[in-house]
Amino acid sequence: MTDALTQWNQVLMNNYGTPPIELVSGKGATVQDSQGRVHIDMLAGIAVNALGHAHPAIIEAVSHQLSQLGHVSNLFATRPVVQLAETLKERVGDDSARVFFCNSGGEANEAAFKLARLTGRSRVLAAVDGFHGRTMGSLALTGQPDKRKPFEPLPTGVEFYPYGDIDYLTKLVEVNPTDVAAIFLEPIQGETGVIPAPEGFLRAVRELCDTHGILFVADEVQTGVGRTGDFFAFQHDGVLPDVVTMAKGLGGGIPIGATIARGKAAELFTPGSHGTTFGGNPVACAAANAVLSIVDDAFCGQVARKGEFFAEKLRAIDGVTEVRGRGLMLGVVLEHDVAKQAVARGFDHGLILNAPAGNVIRLTPPLVISDDEMNAAVEKLTELLTELNKENRS
Repeated sequence: MTDALTQWNQVLMNNYGTPPIELVSGKGATVQDSQGRVHIDMLAGIAVNALGHAHPAIIEAVSHQLSQLGHVSNLFATRPVVQLAETLKERVGDDSARVFFCNSGGEANEAAFKLARLTGRSRVLAAVDGFHGRTMGSLALTGQPDKRKPFEPLPTGVEFYPYGDIDYLTKLVEVNPTDVAAIFLEPIQGETGVIPAPEGFLRAVRELCDTHGILFVADEVQTGVGRTGDFFAFQHDGVLPDVVTMAKGLGGGIPIGATIARGKAAELFTPGSHGTTFGGNPVACAAANAVLSIVDDAFCGQVARKGEFFAEKLRAIDGVTEVRGRGLMLGVVLEHDVAKQAVARGFDHGLILNAPAGNVIRLTPPLVISDDEMNAAVEKLTELLTELNKENRS
């Protein structure tokens, strides 16, 4: 049989390029490649595998649900989807909250964009350098010109503000406040280098939205499900958005997304106004229910502790100038622009890494990673960066 790497370009489109290695199995916070090498997974499928690889609770939940009922569409009710929606409603903490299920973060943000349109207002404000997905609507919200330009013209009405600049955002709103439908933001921008919102910014956005009747939309696709040490990252700031989008860690590796709206925003969709065939699939919801049965407040507290422990160790590495982020969503800022080299050479050191910027390594390991595994990852990263720094200085 031809190996997957050799066959990749013969059968798949070239939007991802050719992967560097083939992965064949995983357990917890480690994966094994086709050459038999074991790697500590510091990416977790880009913050997706919250409970790591092959978690028994997810395996059991998915296997059981598949043996009972696989897919029925949203023409019928099933217990897993209702149970999951109830849990998310409780997590938001507002009895008016209602949930729309879909299949990805991009689709969740697409639904939030549609909710904004249904307010009757035409302007939507999103952050420079933000990332909300690859569909045409979510791409219109994404403040990265290099990703947007090839697909223009995109849906109109989106204007961009510098992330964290409340003065600029306020002036942008006040150009015509009664025409602003929504303000979109990520509590931490992941795709541009793990950049947290400045202290007080989310609270100021909440106040601005309250003043002018604007929907506050928090994109928790990457930050949600305990990733930052609270279930939602916006909880660190003591605010409650009108709309929350989720995906990634929610299914623990099974594709699922969710858009949660509360108050008047929860009433904007009416029968026939939006839908998706696979959204709320019983199997995906069963997986998410298994994840949420484990990611409780105590679990989130452990993520916060692990994040502090890990960040302290990482800051001590020669060549690291800063470690930013929260919980187990960390951006390791490097003295030199060697992050992409670190990703490429990481496989030789037993590390799966990611570089959202030339001088930043993003670490989003499984939330179940152990202290010993974090210590081992620090040792491996130290060796790797020592090599790269020597080459850079010579």
